[in-house]
Amino acid sequence: MILALLAIAAAQAPAMPSSPDPAPPTTDGVTPPRVPDEIVARFAACTDLVRSDPERAVEVASAWRVDGGGIYARQCLGLAYVALERWAPAATAFEQAARDAQAAGDVRRGDFWVQSGNAWLAGGEPTRAVQAFDEALAAPGLSNALKGEVHLDRARALVALNNPAGARDDLNEGLRLVPEDPFAWYLSAALARRQGDAARARTDIARARELAPDNPDIMLLAGTLAGEGGDMAEAERLYRRVAEGAPNTDAGRAAQASLATARETETPAAAPAQPPAPQPARPAPQPAPTPQSQLR
Repeated sequence: MILALLAIAAAQAPAMPSSPDPAPPTTDGVTPPRVPDEIVARFAACTDLVRSDPERAVEVASAWRVDGGGIYARQCLGLAYVALERWAPAATAFEQAARDAQAAGDVRRGDFWVQSGNAWLAGGEPTRAVQAFDEALAAPGLSNALKGEVHLDRARALVALNNPAGARDDLNEGLRLVPEDPFAWYLSAALARRQGDAARARTDIARARELAPDNPDIMLLAGTLAGEGGDMAEAERLYRRVAEGAPNTDAGRAAQASLATARETETPAAAPAQPPAPQPARPAPQPAPTPQSQLR
């Protein structure tokens, strides 16, 4: 899930989840109260509209909020704005859901802050994104895995704020908490390259390739690093794999451009200093974890 960069902030509208479900998760072995079936059905209908007609979903969620829909209405409203790529209203809706959750003692507040932060970041507001991520990290009930992802997102925001040292601290913490996430290593390699640490960049992108050997964004950065290290043949090989395997993606287009430049100059052109984001890694805001299992 995700959709953003370490080095530049970019985002796309997400795919909506297949089975949204407004039930607070169990924490510390405590089973939460059952959510009434009417609310479950209304939330499902609202998020179905997000997929099919997000403009209408905004209207429905707004009316539901006025009608006392609370957290669930705000959550659906935020998702509708995400689908429309209206990032500031989406971030605000998720922030309001987080504040409502906090007032109600609902453990999902951290998840809503994460969603808000990602929306602010997608909308080019890294300062507000950092504030939201800080709120998320301070909230109780956030799993270590999600904390790791928040640190990765926070690092992206700090890079956008030209604070690479702070970003490195967050990335290192993210790597500690989610060491099997290939895009954590990708982001770390991208930042190391930005900071001029070629040795770490090569080490980290190698680990990313071990975890996700066929990902075009990871191969693109690996090709760039190979070329910058003087291995022109490996750079061209990787660029060609990306260009042929994912021609209609940002990574594929960047690889095609690099190959064209290489043919003109007889040396591999470096990919942009801020390579395209690995889309699966950084999802744009999705519904807070609200598993149906809690209703069973």
